[in-house]
Amino acid sequence: MGPRATWQAVGVPRSPEQIQQEIDAARESLAATLDQLVFRGSPGRLSEQAKARVQHWITTPAGQATLAAAGLFVTFVVVQKVRHRHR
Repeated sequence: MGPRATWQAVGVPRSPEQIQQEIDAARESLAATLDQLVFRGSPGRLSEQAKARVQHWITTPAGQATLAAAGLFVTFVVVQKVRHRHR
C-alpha cells in the first residue's frame, strides 16, 4: 500500500476507538465515491451534456456541412417521392 493507506497490520494492537475511526473513515470514503458515481451517471446530467455537445458540434464547419448535406438529401428524397406520385 502507498502512503494513503489507513489500515494497520494485524500484528499491531489497535484500540476500539482506532478501529471505529478507521470504519468511519472508510464509510465516509465509500459515501463520497457513491455520491460521485450517482452524479456522473445522472440521466439529466448526461442528457444536458449530450445536448451541449451537439449544440457545439452544430457550430463547427464539419457540423454545418453535415447538416447541409443531410438537408439536401432529405430534399432530394422528398422531391423524388412527389415526382413518382404524379406519374
